[in-house]
Amino acid sequence: MLNIEVVMADGAVHEVQAPVGQTLLQAVLNAGLDGFAAECGGCCVCATCHCYIDEKDLAKLASPQGDEDQMLDFTATERRPNSRLSCQVKLEEGHEGLRIHMPDRQY
Repeated sequence: MLNIEVVMADGAVHEVQAPVGQTLLQAVLNAGLDGFAAECGGCCVCATCHCYIDEKDLAKLASPQGDEDQMLDFTATERRPNSRLSCQVKLEEGHEGLRIHMPDRQY
């Protein structure tokens, strides 16, 4: 199990445990945390699972490609260099301690 930190828009920090192979979206939803609408169910067509990867953890992830890169232009909050769609981040061993920040809205 990997430990992931989720920083909510109000600053509250939650520890989430998730197995390798699960998406970041699934991990957050399974932990019962609010913040992702995930209208498309994780199919990369709605941009409502937008999050920000902590700057110190950017090197742990590949850059967004293809559909994800395009969909990040349609997020409700500002697209930043550390923006990702959580449905496209598949958790790997190297993601231990990953810290993400939730935007204040998905619409």
